Amino acid sequence: MHKQTKIAAAVLLTVGGFSAWAQQAEPQQIERVTVTGSAIKRIDAESSVPVTVIKMSDLRNSGVTSVEQIMSSLTAVQSSVNAAQSIGSGSGGASFADLRGIGQDKTLVLLNGERIANNAVDGSAPDLNMIPFAAIDRIEVLRDGASALYGTDAIGGVINFITKKTYNGGNITLGYDSPKHKGGKAKSANVGVGFGDLATQNFNVLAFVSVKKEDPIAGNERDFNKRIVGGLSNSTDPANYTQDFSALYNPAAPTCSGTALIPVNGGTQCKIVTPNFVDFAPKSDTASGMLKGTLRVNDALELGAEAFVARNRVTTRIAPVPYGGYYMNPTMPNGQKNPYFPTAHIDPNFDDGTAGTHPFNPSAAFANPVAVQPGFAYVFWRDFPNGSRAQMNENKQSRIMLTADGNAWNWDYSFKASFNKNTVDQNLTGGYGDGDMIGEGLLEGVINPFGAQSAAGTALLEKAALNGKLQTATGKVQIYKGTASRELGDWVGAGRPAQIAIGGEYRREDFDSHPIKEFAQLVSASTGVDPDATAKGKRNVYAAYGELNVPITKALELTGSLRYDKYSDFGNSTNPKLSFRFQPSKEILLRGSASTGFRAPTLFELYSSTSFTNTAGNFNNPINCPGGTPIPGASQANCNGQFQVQNGGNPFLKPEKSKGYTLGAVFEPMADLSLGIDLWAIKIKNAISVLPQSTLFQNYTQFQQYFHFSQPGNLLSITSNCPGPKCGYVEQLNQNLGGTNTNGIDLSAQYRLKSAVGQFDFALNSTFVNKYEYQDYPSGPWNQNVGVYSGAGPIFKWTHNLTANWAYNSFAIGTAVHYKSGYVDFTPTNRVSAFTTTDLYGSWSPIKGASLVLGVRNLFDRDPPFTNQADLFQSGGWDSRYANAAGRTYYVRGTYSF
Repeated sequence: MHKQTKIAAAVLLTVGGFSAWAQQAEPQQIERVTVTGSAIKRIDAESSVPVTVIKMSDLRNSGVTSVEQIMSSLTAVQSSVNAAQSIGSGSGGASFADLRGIGQDKTLVLLNGERIANNAVDGSAPDLNMIPFAAIDRIEVLRDGASALYGTDAIGGVINFITKKTYNGGNITLGYDSPKHKGGKAKSANVGVGFGDLATQNFNVLAFVSVKKEDPIAGNERDFNKRIVGGLSNSTDPANYTQDFSALYNPAAPTCSGTALIPVNGGTQCKIVTPNFVDFAPKSDTASGMLKGTLRVNDALELGAEAFVARNRVTTRIAPVPYGGYYMNPTMPNGQKNPYFPTAHIDPNFDDGTAGTHPFNPSAAFANPVAVQPGFAYVFWRDFPNGSRAQMNENKQSRIMLTADGNAWNWDYSFKASFNKNTVDQNLTGGYGDGDMIGEGLLEGVINPFGAQSAAGTALLEKAALNGKLQTATGKVQIYKGTASRELGDWVGAGRPAQIAIGGEYRREDFDSHPIKEFAQLVSASTGVDPDATAKGKRNVYAAYGELNVPITKALELTGSLRYDKYSDFGNSTNPKLSFRFQPSKEILLRGSASTGFRAPTLFELYSSTSFTNTAGNFNNPINCPGGTPIPGASQANCNGQFQVQNGGNPFLKPEKSKGYTLGAVFEPMADLSLGIDLWAIKIKNAISVLPQSTLFQNYTQFQQYFHFSQPGNLLSITSNCPGPKCGYVEQLNQNLGGTNTNGIDLSAQYRLKSAVGQFDFALNSTFVNKYEYQDYPSGPWNQNVGVYSGAGPIFKWTHNLTANWAYNSFAIGTAVHYKSGYVDFTPTNRVSAFTTTDLYGSWSPIKGASLVLGVRNLFDRDPPFTNQADLFQSGGWDSRYANAAGRTYYVRGTYSF
């Protein structure tokens, strides 16, 4: 048995013995419950903070098969990282929640009230794909800051996924999704079984398993990525070439006939348009399972054990590997003329000082030196013979949790010990190759970068092709936690007793991310991964907290909370919260809160090593191509290109700090009608992030300290020659930047109408963002973001989710309308239109325990609105963060319970 597991088991057995003794002297108490946002167990679950409760039974009827889909229906969530963002990025296929749009790292995600391990790729937040979907019973969304109770990450709010506590019987659900257009088909299955009755048999055991497989949507299976010419690159087939990086030439110019080529002003070079080679949506294979047991020792003690595992495999495809800036000799090693060496625009005596014995891959210092002859050229070639680059990210999450819940001496207590682990492996599965071998083939005249390959060239490329594990990341979190609450008595004669909760927590975090060095060395040129890059760190966290609820009158109660956290690597943080609840009548409830919060820098943000990669979008060298026009003597290669950026951690980061406020009311003017309004505001300082690339390039004068040009010529590298003497790059390391201020209003309305022809249910949830402003650096200007694409993206002014359902006997019909308001685009001359999609579904229950659901998502087959953004790897006139590429999708669900 694991050492920590032995310790936790001993603690729980000790608690069990203590509670069994105490129960003899204490009468049985009324059962109380704990709601998200409070540590106090209470009979009345209505609290002073805004909590939205979502039942999974309702969501499944509407065809939901993933937690990512659930998040897209919550108006308070403005997520910008989903599974589609894994295409061309290092996210590992993760999907994150983002309350209020202030960052996924400031939304705390819980499973049964407790943390799970963050996604190991960057440690920012838990991957929603790792939540055991089939086991979820309900979701509680706290739309208020909660660091005073939960500690770090709860600045924007808390999303608590709650599984069934007990289950008896069995359930199986099968599903199939089929878009109208090609690609994106999905199959899913959920199975659950349980036995035992806590009330009569004193135990319950349940198990749930969920699997889902989804096909990719290829880049040539939708036309809306052709609305602009995007995803441009200088690495082409046939190749561009140069001798001095000042001017590029292509044998196909000026007409540029070739694979997805377009001409460039000046007529000497070509560029490739890549969107058709980049998937709209990845292939995914998700599986999760949970086993949970509860033992009722006596009326005062319950012991529990819970284990879950989840695995998600996401396969992505992008354009073939670009090999940029490789040497090509005019003669072969045998002294004969290289048959593929270009003759036009070549100086046979050219030598920029690098001719001689050098590695043929400028970015690979470990390469064997080879002879580079005078009169050589640099080529920018793309390896179409080996096909598109494909990688499979495998994300694995696990947790074991032991619990003891009971009461003794009028205290309700809970002790928990959990052991969490997340591992992400990045595997290359196609299109990548040994850069050394390909570089040698280009240099010595075996590979033809300007046309069809010879038998020798084809054989070399096939031999160079490589598949394998590129890098792995692991995050571990161990948590030991105890909480106790009780009534204190009616202090001020309000007719209800005051209540108190106290607790303590110890958490250990470990993080390790590193490449598989031997393999990473071979594919360094085609991946940009530094074989020596590592990120490793660990820390201990100690916390103590308390909560006090005091009824002042029959209608008014106040709640105060305070938490102290001490981190072994950067210090401590103390955060209070004060809230009130006022209910003068059963028709009106008023509530409000004020709190402070914090987010500790992740181990990845602190300790990841520096690395180099391409910019996500295309930009202009601010000196050599201001405004998109090259200066005299500068080549077109300085314009609309991808340049090298330096990423990495910063061990001197400070925690983010916040203040949050809410004020709301719930009205029930008549039976079956409820109206709600909540005003909210969040202020953040010391925000941890990187300066957005678009901000850096668009405001060069202000941020010129982050530009490190190669001399002579003020060049930024368009090839992976970093680090090195010819490296020109833009610095984009983690920093404590400026602040973020945002505020807005949440609105809700629910109405139920019972009639002779069935029951009608209507619900409207809306979020209005009044202000969202941020600073790129301390004391910098405030950038307005509401309804404007600024920095990393837009903040939507309005989001709505409207649902209407009708049920009669064994039949039901429902519809859902989802709306996001428009915004001023990345290119300000364009305004992105509002986006509305409509879902329709119906269900039939012919016999008890069986149901059939038929539905269609995006009923009117709306394409994503046109946007000319340049921050994503996927380009071509749409934004995969805010719109699903599938289009109209039909689905069927069949459920049988027994």
